Amino acid sequence: MSATSGWAWVAVSLLATGCVRAGVAIPAPAEEPFRIGREDVLEVAVWRDVDLSRVLAVRPDGCISLPMVGDVRAEGLTPGELAGQIESQLAYFVLEPKVTVNVREVNSSRVFVTGEVARPGSYPLRGRVTLVQAVALAGGFTAFADPDGLVLLRPGAGGGRFRVRFSDLVSADVLSRADVPLRSGDTVLVP
Repeated sequence: MSATSGWAWVAVSLLATGCVRAGVAIPAPAEEPFRIGREDVLEVAVWRDVDLSRVLAVRPDGCISLPMVGDVRAEGLTPGELAGQIESQLAYFVLEPKVTVNVREVNSSRVFVTGEVARPGSYPLRGRVTLVQAVALAGGFTAFADPDGLVLLRPGAGGGRFRVRFSDLVSADVLSRADVPLRSGDTVLVP
């Protein structure tokens, strides 16, 4: 523990959950179905009706607009749930509508890396990304960085503020078991 910082440093756990801070594990993101978010690009296909089919982006308010139906809330739904909602609204105008929603581009799932890295900013989550990989995406540490003073801010349920020692994460004997998987909305602060 550093006398100047007063932080209780993270010890690397050999458990699959990642790091431990004062006896509390950083929760690994649960495997959940994909949820549509703002700025995602969707393909809405209405079977046998080309005029109603569209490729469109989810607006900043979380909605999409379709002919005859109007605005439909897409944010937070799975593609299947959105298809069902569109089908029920189209049923007033089309006999037995069949709707498929495909996600063409995922733009809403992002992690943020800020502080003493070469390229601070927002990075898309394409598959599983760990804390070590996020630092690499941001170009690595600057000369003034304190790699053993990382802070992971995780919003929402199971979230919180977690302090992490980078040197523990990249230790050769525990790397594959200790690196922290990130989830959408996580922020990595590099002092």
